[in-house]
Amino acid sequence: MSDVSDGPNIEGRNLAEPLRRAIGDRYLTYALSTIMHRALPDVRDGLKPVHRRILYAMSRLRLSSSGGFLKSAKISGDTMGDFHPHGDGAIYDAMARLAQEFNVRYPLVDGQGNFGNIDGDNPAASRYTEARMTVVAEALLEGLDENAVDFRPNYDGRLDEPVVLPAAFPNLLANGSSGIAVGMATNIPPHNITELCDACIHLAGQKNSELVRDDTLLKYVQGPDFPTGGTIVEPPEAIAEAYRTGRGGFRVRARWEVEDLGRGQWQVVVTEIPYQVQKSRLIEKIAETIQTKKVPILADVRDESAEDIRIVLEPRSRNVEPDVLMNMLFRNSDLESRFSLNMNVLIDGVTPKVASLKEVLRAFLDHRREVLERRSRHRLDKIDHRLEVLEGFITAFLNLDRVIDIIRYDDEPKAALMREDWSKDHVRAASEADYRTPAPGEGELSEVQVDAILNMRLRSLRRLEELELRREFDELTKERADLEDLLENEGRQWKTIADQLRDVKKQFGDDRRTDFAEAIEVAEVPLEAMIDREPITVVCSQMGWIRAMTGHIDLTRELKFKDGDGPAWIFHAETTDRLLIFGSNGRFYTLSASNLPGGRGMGEPLRLMVDLPNEAGIVALFIHRPGAKLLVASSAGDGFVVAEDEVLAQTRAGKQALNVKGEVRAAVCTPVEGDHVAAVGENRKLLVFPVADLPEMGRGKGVRLQKYKDGGLSDARTFTLAEGLSWLDPAGRTRVVTELEEWTGARASAGRMAPRGFPQDNRFT
Repeated sequence: MSDVSDGPNIEGRNLAEPLRRAIGDRYLTYALSTIMHRALPDVRDGLKPVHRRILYAMSRLRLSSSGGFLKSAKISGDTMGDFHPHGDGAIYDAMARLAQEFNVRYPLVDGQGNFGNIDGDNPAASRYTEARMTVVAEALLEGLDENAVDFRPNYDGRLDEPVVLPAAFPNLLANGSSGIAVGMATNIPPHNITELCDACIHLAGQKNSELVRDDTLLKYVQGPDFPTGGTIVEPPEAIAEAYRTGRGGFRVRARWEVEDLGRGQWQVVVTEIPYQVQKSRLIEKIAETIQTKKVPILADVRDESAEDIRIVLEPRSRNVEPDVLMNMLFRNSDLESRFSLNMNVLIDGVTPKVASLKEVLRAFLDHRREVLERRSRHRLDKIDHRLEVLEGFITAFLNLDRVIDIIRYDDEPKAALMREDWSKDHVRAASEADYRTPAPGEGELSEVQVDAILNMRLRSLRRLEELELRREFDELTKERADLEDLLENEGRQWKTIADQLRDVKKQFGDDRRTDFAEAIEVAEVPLEAMIDREPITVVCSQMGWIRAMTGHIDLTRELKFKDGDGPAWIFHAETTDRLLIFGSNGRFYTLSASNLPGGRGMGEPLRLMVDLPNEAGIVALFIHRPGAKLLVASSAGDGFVVAEDEVLAQTRAGKQALNVKGEVRAAVCTPVEGDHVAAVGENRKLLVFPVADLPEMGRGKGVRLQKYKDGGLSDARTFTLAEGLSWLDPAGRTRVVTELEEWTGARASAGRMAPRGFPQDNRFT
């Protein structure tokens, strides 16, 4: 395949270029466009292009915070038509997010209508909602008409749009940002504007900001301040490292409290949830933990929220502390979430960089200094123009009669006024003429001054107006000198920026919503401490249907089963017990007795509660005894001793203990209670040997218990040699044999034929 493709015919010429270069150039162009014009925010104003264009379009529509609202469809339409040639749906979604108080710490859009909610419901269509700017948004735009920033042509060249907004406060950190570009992404949490202003003021007051330590800034910026509140449980050293490198994360937990219901009853009320967690989805996941019994102590969850969040959690038992319940929910639901920090921003509007907290604040302050200088120069130009006009007015007032004569009698008064030498006093008294300021050009008036004089109203010729002009001239002259000093004095510039930040802090500053706490991990309490201890009778049928009868019933009582089914295991237990199931596939499964279905019906299939394969049967079902040991063996006669604590499974998949393959299956699981093992084969040969001859393992095939020529292992059990070996005869009577020298031998030997009266099914029970 050739790597050169024919290019398009441009002006009659066929252009050819390597396919690799063509694809690479076009992909790079797309990647840079996505990074610079869509996904990453500008560090100076903290906005992406779509948000910046929305605010600028709203300012052109005069949607001030004190004015009226306008249909959102009009706003998104103007933004799309004039500045952002993308889908109006995407523009409206971006604008709606700026109005959502649960998403934006300091909203930039004041919405009227349904703009979505914390449950995850979408905003109403743009034709149904209205919007205007907030005071915070106006602070971002302040100075836009004073040449504070550069403008560039819009996408079709009809209009100009700002490259960046003046931004009176560090909006990037105040409201945060998130986006996915090509090969990179950004995720910045919101912060408290009071803390940000304090950090900027400290940084602006340093002669050499490079010497400011990152830890020093953390005295002002404690961490994120989410609009939904919550509690940050990330260690301080991890927070410091995240802000130093620009990468990290923050664990956020819901805020909760305990309500006393009297008579020992209580419930937990969640009042704040983690940032960007949908309340409806959160409640669904908590309800799922109740259904799956991941949190056995939790009985119910209710959403009683109105304007404020109120999620009620009802415990199943009063026997545990609320901290235990909440820690279990933190592990199993979105009541605890992690917000990842990736401070990837456009430092100068062009270059993407993962910046530290200090670098972000430093870039913002440098931007504010440039804005201050440009606004000051713009003001200087305005003052110079006004002073020039005032000089002409004052000259006209001092020579009023001559001006009137020229205007009245000259055919071209404008040219005559410009030719006239106004350095001589024609009419006014010397004492008044002393105040006269000589006009530029050796007593000549400029065109600007003459136009202003000719456009002056007759009623402005009052004596009072002349005094006002002289007073304005003095004030502007003084202001001009002050601005020149400001532009020449860097120290004054930083002091002015600090004063501006103090004003912002006073206007927008508020209390922190997200607090900090240490994540105290409560040790997992025993299951019996979380469940009311009640007696039950566990019944499992031959086909694997299991149920729990209330109370300890008579084990010989006749029970109902499905047609063709019958009893297999029946024993007394308590709701706090854990049950172990040993399958013929060699895996152990764990069930909580409190999770068993009630005994009113036939129960439920055990295979629906654990992942026991259909081809595997149930070998044993019993109550877990902490610290006890089990003898497990396969039909091939291999086995070992395993601790019960080692085979407890935490998942439905169970835990593999005895390795079997092919036709071999797990055949025996019996408690170790004694010092000897009795094994009987399908050939009815019995072998007795010490338990000490078997290894204790956690998982494996084991060692040979008994040797067979044909068949395999039928049953095995442990017993105390001094007490003898017992079994049940066909009549249901217990028979004990104490003289076992004939059957005692080395492990893995063949053994001898079982004693007279041994059960025909070759089993001890």
